Amino acid sequence: MPEGRHILAIDQGTTSTRAIVFNDEARPVGSAQVELEQHFPQPGWVEHDASEIYRGAVSVAQRAVEKSGLGMDDIVAIGVTNQCETVVVWDRFTGEPVSNAIVWQCRRTTDACAELIRAGHSAEIRDRTGLVVDPYFSATKLRWLLDRIPNGQRRAEDGELCFGTVDSWLVYRLSGLRSHVTDVTNASRTMLLNIHDLEWDPAMLELFNVPEAILPEVHPSAGDFAITDGAELGGEIPITGVAGDQHAALFGQACFKNGMTKCTYGTGAFVLTNAGGKAPSPEPGILATVGWQVGSKRTYASEGGVFVTGAAVQWLRDGLGIIDSVSETDEMAEMVGDNDGVYMVPAFVGLGAPRWDPDARGTITGLTRGSSREHLARAALEATAYQVRDVIQAMSPSGRTSSTPLRADGGQTGNRFLMQFQADILDRPVEVSEIVETTALGAAFLAGRGIGLWRSDGELTRLWRAGARYDPAMSEGQRARLIAGWYDAVERTASVVG
Repeated sequence: MPEGRHILAIDQGTTSTRAIVFNDEARPVGSAQVELEQHFPQPGWVEHDASEIYRGAVSVAQRAVEKSGLGMDDIVAIGVTNQCETVVVWDRFTGEPVSNAIVWQCRRTTDACAELIRAGHSAEIRDRTGLVVDPYFSATKLRWLLDRIPNGQRRAEDGELCFGTVDSWLVYRLSGLRSHVTDVTNASRTMLLNIHDLEWDPAMLELFNVPEAILPEVHPSAGDFAITDGAELGGEIPITGVAGDQHAALFGQACFKNGMTKCTYGTGAFVLTNAGGKAPSPEPGILATVGWQVGSKRTYASEGGVFVTGAAVQWLRDGLGIIDSVSETDEMAEMVGDNDGVYMVPAFVGLGAPRWDPDARGTITGLTRGSSREHLARAALEATAYQVRDVIQAMSPSGRTSSTPLRADGGQTGNRFLMQFQADILDRPVEVSEIVETTALGAAFLAGRGIGLWRSDGELTRLWRAGARYDPAMSEGQRARLIAGWYDAVERTASVVG
């Protein structure tokens, strides 16, 4: 039987839900995972069954505790982290969702966002929320739902409906319909929170015609959120940590000093840099967001999200059928000496940061008769590194290269070619976290801080461990040549969309 105090982290992602039990040394001792079905009712639309999300979370939580050799009574706290901007609306009294959840990837509100831009609201939205106007964020999704749910606006105004991102939905159900809450990180992704005072913004609520009665209470990321209902989870356990997935990863990477940067590599790639205690004035194409809040101390972050990275490799497998597994691309990329001028711009759902072009579509340039599937595999991996570099460069327009390692996590960090190429093209070391599931670790760290298991950032820093380090080894001339080719490929993509 494992000894010590244990924390359960529930990590609800876009394609799966996992739970990991951590001990008080931040070591995982049990885990479970279940895939989550995606629904595509129309091109560009992405939905989830919110009830499936909840059932999956309960299932993996129970299985992870069982695999750890513990019982629910041995868990001192729960941390929740989640896909951020996804919108769930449910009946306050029954706890049943009134529609499918609209996923952060969904582009159904593109026209609504375009209208907001045409009407001149972009600057105000950016000033108040730190965000750009894009279907990515929650407000236009919520507005779309309220306009289509029968009597949606009236029911929202009368307090019959609850809105939340996935964290709110899970906590509400886990607490037996008692706690309608969220944390500052998730709230900062809705386009409804004032990023400066961390309160729901009256001007944004008016702009989107969102009744305050539908909104959750906003809490710090570590603290008292709820107590689980024993009938729901099998035990009464405090939920003491909540954060959006990328914010949890930043915390789990122990990026506690201003300027420290992490990148999570998965279906997409998400770069966050610790920006200190004041909301940053974001550079063009870069978002300002709340990193976390512990007690009264808030930490902000600069953020840039790349929509398609690992998904490009999956497309080579599932769409084109030219590879059998994602893992083989590591060796395939090494089999060719260079990219031979082949570049992939995987703008399958438009381009995210720093360009924010929702109309862009993917291109492959530089193909010749001598181009092979190995060149395409290499181009897909290199595209990840180029896009991440673009985001990091946009965060530092002076062009100064930091010597502080980029901390990396996520599934793609197992690809050694990609990690080395990332270090080379950045001219910056890359450190891969020993615990790849850093998002779950961050949720556990926050829950531990919330219950007092760990009392300082310094304690958590000592618990963080690097699993691998990659140092840049590329010449400046080669780096400049490759980057120039990438810029040319992106421009060709832009010319296609006009």
